[in-house]
Amino acid sequence: MAVAEVLAALADDNRRRVLETLKQGRISSGELASRLGMTPQALSYHLAKLKKADLIYETRYKNFIYYELNLTVLDEAIIWITNLRGGTEHES
Repeated sequence: MAVAEVLAALADDNRRRVLETLKQGRISSGELASRLGMTPQALSYHLAKLKKADLIYETRYKNFIYYELNLTVLDEAIIWITNLRGGTEHES
């Protein structure tokens, strides 16, 4: 996992909206664009960034492309951030 790519992908509001929508399950690119009110070109840009960070993956079926969350990468990012904190309790 490239932490820098994951954090850069998560820094954008539009990409976080994509991830929130994908939390509901697998969805086609057309339906995703419609739900988010994005043009296909804008969505394609954000999907490329999320794929590069391995936060999502795509599957193809006939003429459709479907997207899903890659929770493994999210878990790895959470572990990395938790380890960076140095534990669960903060010293004042």
